[in-house]
Amino acid sequence: MLRFTELSLRRGPRLLFENVSLQIHPGYRVGLTGANGTGKSSLFSLILEELHADSGDFRLPRDWVIAHVAQEAPAGDRAAIEYVLDGDGELRDLQRRLAGAEARDDGREIAELHARFEAVGAYQARSRAARLMHGLGFGAGDEARPASEFSGGWRMRLNLARALMCRSDLLLLDEPTNHLDLDAVIWLENWLRAYSGTLLMVSHDRDFLDSVVDHIAHIEQQRIVLHTGNYSSFERYRAEQLASQQAQYLKQQREIAHMHAFVERFRAKATRARQAQSRLKALERMEKIAPAHVDSPFHFSLPAADSLPEPLLQLRRLAGGYGDKPVVAGVTLTLSPGDRIGLLGPNGAGKSTLIKLLAGELAPLDGEYLPARDLNVGYFAQHQIEQLHPQHSPLDHLQQLDPAAREQTLRDYLGGFGFVGDQALAPTGQFSGGEKSRLALALLVYRRPNLLLLDEPTNHLDLEMRQALATALQDFEGAMVLVSHDRHLLRVSCDSLLRVHDGRVDEFPLGLDEYPGWLAAQGRREPLPSDRATPAAHSADQRKARKRREAEQRRQLQPLRRQLQAAEARLESLQARRAELESLLAAPELYSDESRERLKAVLRDKAEVDRDCETAEAEWLEAAEALESACEAEG
Repeated sequence: MLRFTELSLRRGPRLLFENVSLQIHPGYRVGLTGANGTGKSSLFSLILEELHADSGDFRLPRDWVIAHVAQEAPAGDRAAIEYVLDGDGELRDLQRRLAGAEARDDGREIAELHARFEAVGAYQARSRAARLMHGLGFGAGDEARPASEFSGGWRMRLNLARALMCRSDLLLLDEPTNHLDLDAVIWLENWLRAYSGTLLMVSHDRDFLDSVVDHIAHIEQQRIVLHTGNYSSFERYRAEQLASQQAQYLKQQREIAHMHAFVERFRAKATRARQAQSRLKALERMEKIAPAHVDSPFHFSLPAADSLPEPLLQLRRLAGGYGDKPVVAGVTLTLSPGDRIGLLGPNGAGKSTLIKLLAGELAPLDGEYLPARDLNVGYFAQHQIEQLHPQHSPLDHLQQLDPAAREQTLRDYLGGFGFVGDQALAPTGQFSGGEKSRLALALLVYRRPNLLLLDEPTNHLDLEMRQALATALQDFEGAMVLVSHDRHLLRVSCDSLLRVHDGRVDEFPLGLDEYPGWLAAQGRREPLPSDRATPAAHSADQRKARKRREAEQRRQLQPLRRQLQAAEARLESLQARRAELESLLAAPELYSDESRERLKAVLRDKAEVDRDCETAEAEWLEAAEALESACEAEG
C-alpha cells in the first residue's frame, strides 16, 4: 500500500502539506482533487522520488512497478508503436536477453525466455499496443508513422498509451483527458475500470471521476483527506460541511434559488425536445452540486449581446477543408438565438473544421455562408491562447479591447475570472495553461458575442472554473456550438447534439447519456434511428419545413421569454436586497438603545422588500406559466 506518515512537503518557501497521514490500499482507484497550486503534481513527484519529504515518511512496496505519463514529447524516427511498446519494461528486457542468448547460441536460456514470453503475454504485446493506440484515437497506419511526425496533442496520446502499456502495480495519471476527444475519453474510462492495479489520478472532469474512481483524496489547507466514494458523493459531503457555516449558507441558498429558476425556465422552454428531459435532469443535478462550490473564486456571467438577429447564421450545402480536399461537405444548418448545439464524433472527423467554418476563419470550398449583418462571433480555441501577448498582463489585454473603460471596472471584471490583486497586473507569459484559458475566456466574453463557438474550452480548467462556466452559459441568450470532452458541460449547456462523421453532419437523435452505449454497439453496427429506412420525415424538405416552424415558434415566444427574464431579474435583485437586510438584522449592535431609529428604518425597508418580493414572485410565476402554456399550445 501507499503509506503517508506525518508527512510535510515544501516547494521553495511554500508549505504544501503538513503532518499528512493516510493509507491507500492496493486496488484503490483514487481521484486527487484540490485547487490549482495545492500540490497535486508535487505529490506525484514525491511518489516518483523526484521530490523528498521535508519531514515524515512515505513508503510503498519495493517491488511495485509504477507507470506514469511522461511530459516530454517523443522524438526520433522510430515507429509510434515501438515507442508505445517501450512502456512494457519487462517485455523490452526479455527481448534484449533473448537477443543476447541467441547471439551466444544458448539453447537452454532461449527456451526459458520463450517460456517467459508466453507467461507474460509478450507474443500478444504488439496487438495490445495497437488496440491501445486505436482506443485513444489513432487511425489505421498510424502505428508505423515516426513518433516525431505527430502534433503535440497526439504525442501526449502516445505518452498515455505508453503508460497504459506498462503492466504496472501503480498508475499515476495527471489530467489524462486533456488531449482526448469524447470518444477516446469513454474508451479510457472503460479501460481504467478494468485496470487491476492501484490508480491515483488528477482530473477536473467530474463525469470521468465518477465513472472511474472509488475514493477521493482532497487537498485543502495543507491537509489531504481521503473520502470513500466517487466525486459526486464527495461534493455532497463537502456541501454539508460548508452549509454549517452561516455566511456560506446564505450564499448557498442564493445559488440553489438560481438553479431552481433555471429548472423552471427550461421546463417551460422545451417541453417537446428529447434532449429537454435530459437537460432538466442535469439542472436538477446542478442544484445538488452547486453548494459544494459556493466558495469558488470564479463568479462571472455572459453580458447580453447588443443585438440578436434571427437567424444569426445559415449554412447551405457548405463544404470545408484544407487545400482542395473537403473534410465536411453538404452541411446545411441554421443557427438562431437560443440554439445550443453539442458536436459529437471522433477526433479527425471534422468537428474543429466545422467550428472554423462557422467562425468564418476557414473559407468554404463550396456552398453558401450567410451571416446576419449584426453577427458577433465569440470563438474559443487553443490557438486563441497562443495569441496572448506574453509580456502583457490581463489588464493590458482588456484595456486593448476597451481603452475608454475605467481601470477599476476592468479589474472588477477580471476578478470574476480569478485574476485578483497583483495577478491582474502580471505578465501572461508566466501563467499556467489553466490561467491562460481563463483569460482567453474572459476576453471572449467581454466582446458580448451573440454566437459562441467553443472548441474544447475546459482544457486545463479546474473543477471550480468549469462549474462557473457551466452556470454562466445558462444565461446566454445567443446561439452556441460546443465541442467538449466534458460531458457535464455538454449535458447542462446543450439542447441538441450533432454527430460529425464520414464527412457529414447529422442530428444525433439519442441523449448524451446514451452515447457511450451507442459507441459500444458500433462493433455490432446497430443503426441509429436516423440511419434506418424511415419515411419522408427525415427528407431534406421535411427538415427545412421543421426548421421554419421552429424559427417561427421562437419568434412568437420571444416576447414571453423577455417578460420572464425581466421578472426573474427583478426577483433576483429583490432577493439579494432582502438577504442584505436580514444580515443587518442579525447584527446584535442594531438592537442597542442608540440604534433604535436605525432598527426601525431597517425593519421598514425589510417589510417593503418582503411585499415587493411577493409581487415579483407572482409576476414571475405568471410569466413562467404563460410561456409554458404557449409552448404546450405550439407543441
